[in-house]
Amino acid sequence: MAKETLTADQIKSRIGTVLGQSSWITVDQKMIDGFAEVTNDHQWIHVDPERAKKETPFGGTIAHGYLSLSLLAGMGYEALPAMANRAMGINYGLDKVRFLNPVRAGSRVRGTFKLADVTQRSPKELLFKYDVTVEIEGQERPALIAESLGMAVLQ
Repeated sequence: MAKETLTADQIKSRIGTVLGQSSWITVDQKMIDGFAEVTNDHQWIHVDPERAKKETPFGGTIAHGYLSLSLLAGMGYEALPAMANRAMGINYGLDKVRFLNPVRAGSRVRGTFKLADVTQRSPKELLFKYDVTVEIEGQERPALIAESLGMAVLQ
């Protein structure tokens, strides 16, 4: 299915609404181990399934919080509408992040993006603020909530 393309004004008119939701992503041990490798974060609660099963209340390993957070970029690319006259999009950062529930290895997560605000920073730049929730399939509490910022550079 083709992605919806909206003008800047159409997007601005949707402040306060959910603009999109990503597909489910499986966070398996291979993904966790790969993240540990590239970030040099080899804490045993992430990379030692046997020890994590015995010594944690999680019953096994959990994803790094920053791994869960790093999935926002791809989730947003999939979930959010395309924007007419946009030359490029830039990750502008985060205003707030809270890790609320650990993501156990083998869990599936998805992101929901609610448009919180749009600010015209210059004639060619729009700053978007999204309230993002990353839920864990079958869990009441989300993995994380974040205020995510994205810059659209216009043509």
